[in-house]
Amino acid sequence: MKKLINIKNIYFGLMVTLLITSCNKDFLEVEPKGTSLEDNYYTNEFEAYSGLVAVYDVIGKQSRGFENMIILMNSGSDDHYAGGGSSADGSQLQAFSNYTISESNMAVSYWSDFYQGIFRANTLLTKLPEVDMDEDTKKRFTAETKALRAIYYFELVRMFKNIPLITSPLATDEIYTVLQADPNDVYTQIETDLTEAIPDLPSTLNIETEGGRLTQGAAKALLGKVYLFEGKNNEAVNQLAEVNGTPGTTSSYGYKLLDNFSDLWSISNIYNTESIIEVAHTDQSNADWGNWGWGNDEGNSLNVMVGPRGFVRANGSSSPDYATGWGFGIITQSLYDALDGDPRFDDTIANIGAFATAGEVEYDESFQNTGYFLKKFMPLNSDVSTGGGASALNYKQHTYMIRLADTYLMEAEALGGTGARAQALLDAVRARVGLPSIPVSIDAILNERRLELAGEGHRWYDLVRTGRAATVLAEKGFVAGKHEILPIPLTELENTLLEQNPEY
Repeated sequence: MKKLINIKNIYFGLMVTLLITSCNKDFLEVEPKGTSLEDNYYTNEFEAYSGLVAVYDVIGKQSRGFENMIILMNSGSDDHYAGGGSSADGSQLQAFSNYTISESNMAVSYWSDFYQGIFRANTLLTKLPEVDMDEDTKKRFTAETKALRAIYYFELVRMFKNIPLITSPLATDEIYTVLQADPNDVYTQIETDLTEAIPDLPSTLNIETEGGRLTQGAAKALLGKVYLFEGKNNEAVNQLAEVNGTPGTTSSYGYKLLDNFSDLWSISNIYNTESIIEVAHTDQSNADWGNWGWGNDEGNSLNVMVGPRGFVRANGSSSPDYATGWGFGIITQSLYDALDGDPRFDDTIANIGAFATAGEVEYDESFQNTGYFLKKFMPLNSDVSTGGGASALNYKQHTYMIRLADTYLMEAEALGGTGARAQALLDAVRARVGLPSIPVSIDAILNERRLELAGEGHRWYDLVRTGRAATVLAEKGFVAGKHEILPIPLTELENTLLEQNPEY
């Protein structure tokens, strides 16, 4: 059973989390054969593979569970309100949205889930050298594990900055005495993990049997993004240019912008040419109200969270047949105005308020309701689960952690927003949706990121990274010098040597 446990007691539960499996038929499937004590495990390739699946499992936090990354990061941005049923619904989302976030209302899972992935990675990396298996396969497993550890540390250092750096399994008597590391050392470890992983990752995948696993292109894209966040723009360009290739054409890794922006949001169009790191979900898990969060929740939770509350269509309504949801992630008037007239509007925003005014639908207004909802992830009744669990908890839409339009714009930014290549990268993203060329600049690139990637969890980090958060988010309560990072959850500080972030 997977629990949202903190850094102090993850190791006590490690023996029962060694074999975490995905229920998705397209993604790293391993049939559970029971649990083994850690000391006696990893004796063959099957057991090593099951350990790798356990490390991959945590990547699902992007869009799985109530406390998922996309809904959290959207809540803190200028593009969304927390929404939900009331000002008390989803307390950590409300607190981030209005910048009353504190150590007492910061949900512990945003810390502990990623450390759980790191601890699983550390254990597997320790065991792999002695596993009796093909050496090339072992190298690939090692590379994937290092790249995943890099992903989890990148999430943690961006959110909390002052975090422990742990690269090997801890003895139980060491757990309470862990200290925080210099953030620069964390970034150095992330770079090391990715640069060591890249040569042993495959360039391409057999999507039918390996969809969702990491590739060289994925690791390079992530490394380029890491460099960009560190301000190492030349290094970022070197990595991202290899991923992107010639703008608008197919790169050496097989990446290409889809012809139609709307195809990105077709739930059947998985592992498409624009997808670089994709999080898989399934509608066939047994997640239900009585066991949600017990390790069987492989469905997409973002879908039900952004759906309108109490949604009902009138007879003959022209509204899409949306499934009722929980009304989180409400679109702000600011994003609506920014996208108004843009070709991506209709695939990004669902104007449920307009349908209600026309008498075509009824719905219960969310807290801070604007009538605008995040259409990219809105669930349809035709998408409802056919599995054994609760339909609301088992949507199957995959989500993108990194996609090609994102890396085009990151490279253009790393180039300083100037020059022929930066212009070509920006033009390619705009041309895909039928927009004309505009002069390239950092402002133009960041605005394009807002419109292209709206609702995908990037906006808050873009504002913080570029020093614009204090101005753009001032009316939501953002305080410069404090809110660029989040508070460490209170339960992680108790009986440890960890210190809270400054200003909290």
